[in-house]
Amino acid sequence: MALSTKTLLEDTPTHAVAEESTRREVALPPRRAKGKSKTKAISIVAGAVALAILVVVGIEWSKRGQVTVQTGQVARQDLAAIVTASGQIEPPPEKLANVNANSFGKITGLYVKEGDTVKKGQLLLRTEDVQQSASVEAQQAAIRTAQADVEAQNANVESAAANLKTAEANLAQAQAKLKDASDQFQRDQLGLKEQIISQQQFDTSLSNYEVAKAAMQSAEAQLAQSKAQYQQAIYNRDMSRARLRQAQAQLLGLQNQLQQTIYTSPINGIITSLPVHLGENVVPGIQNQVGSVLFQVSDLSTITAEVMVDETDIVNIRLGQPAEVQIDAIPNKSFSGKVTEIGQSAVSSTTGQTTTASTASSATANQEAKEFKVVVTLDSPPPGLRPGLSATARVTTATRKDAVTVPIQALTIRTRGELESNPAKRPPGRAVAAAPITEKEKERLKEELQGVFVVRNQRAVFVPVKTGIMGETNVEILDGVKPGDTIVTGPFQVLRTLKNNSKVKVDNSGGGQPKPASSS
Repeated sequence: MALSTKTLLEDTPTHAVAEESTRREVALPPRRAKGKSKTKAISIVAGAVALAILVVVGIEWSKRGQVTVQTGQVARQDLAAIVTASGQIEPPPEKLANVNANSFGKITGLYVKEGDTVKKGQLLLRTEDVQQSASVEAQQAAIRTAQADVEAQNANVESAAANLKTAEANLAQAQAKLKDASDQFQRDQLGLKEQIISQQQFDTSLSNYEVAKAAMQSAEAQLAQSKAQYQQAIYNRDMSRARLRQAQAQLLGLQNQLQQTIYTSPINGIITSLPVHLGENVVPGIQNQVGSVLFQVSDLSTITAEVMVDETDIVNIRLGQPAEVQIDAIPNKSFSGKVTEIGQSAVSSTTGQTTTASTASSATANQEAKEFKVVVTLDSPPPGLRPGLSATARVTTATRKDAVTVPIQALTIRTRGELESNPAKRPPGRAVAAAPITEKEKERLKEELQGVFVVRNQRAVFVPVKTGIMGETNVEILDGVKPGDTIVTGPFQVLRTLKNNSKVKVDNSGGGQPKPASSS
């Protein structure tokens, strides 16, 4: 009766086999069913983990070459180009006077103190003048002597002139007598020949003629002597006058030396510096050495700020441009003004000396930073200002209404070679054939273009731009982008290396760490 298992299975109906299997599963012990459920749960968890890994890997694969950037918008706004420079408060040069010592000496009189208001010509200070006064008095005596000599020489000239006139009269008289004697002698010669007169009468006539001739010669000599004496008298008079003028000129010099011991105010103003005191010895200036500074007078009715502008900004400064001046001594307040003077010579920022091409002695001097002095005159200076107060001027060099602007940090530079060598545009799996490049093409590829990276379809595309004026944080864009465009503004390290057409991820929270820039 024993049948094989195979025979029983073949003869048993299908549903009977299924029922039998169900009964067997139900009849299994409870411990074996729990173990199978645990295995199934583990399998589900493992599948979920694998799926998550696949998702993460897929996301990371899709982000391959992506760069995290910060962005901003191209916008319209009013823009002002401002040059900022620092310096100090000073009155204009014509309203500031530093008075130095003119001579050696001790201060014997000091009639003001610092802060006093003074008038032009007011006596402020004296130095000892004993020697100068004595020299002036001695020279005045010498002038009086010279004047007396001139008067005496004038008298001599007048006497010589009178003698000259007498000699001239005597000569005229002698000439007349000679003519009469000559005429008589000629008549007597004829009478003697015709025996009309006697020999004695002829001899008398001859004698008279000779006497008249000798008298005329004597008168001529006397006239010549009188002329010489007259010329000598004139010469002596002129010499005495010259000595008088020389003495008077010397007196002017001595009086000037005396005057240099007296110090008056050169302008109306306030004593803003008085570094000396009564009894102090002062010395005058010599070559390349300034003398003792006695006092400073300032007219503070007009106040300027003298600031030093960098050589890169001076080309934008123009006379009459508006400016705002902030004074350190008056915080949280600014004063309006305008540019009234622009220095034409550069000033070394290290030495403070004026530098020109002719005075620069080395390559180092030519390469060091230079600045230019710019004077801003305040429209309504506040009372109480003092020369030397630190100040900062903000000069508005240009303005634009409703200008298209981008943040300054968004601007970057790329060469044509960098833009045209983007590997993202190369066909996949194909090498770029090396072709010979001409020198002209090399120069073209080296050309630098200024532009911004515009975000388009999650990629940063370099767009060349033409810029206008530059404000403190924004720059005017004349051509290249339009309002509403999204541009890359940072981080700085990313902008330095960001390549054209790179994938980007925008993170404006400020906490993201930028990834190295690369192209895909």
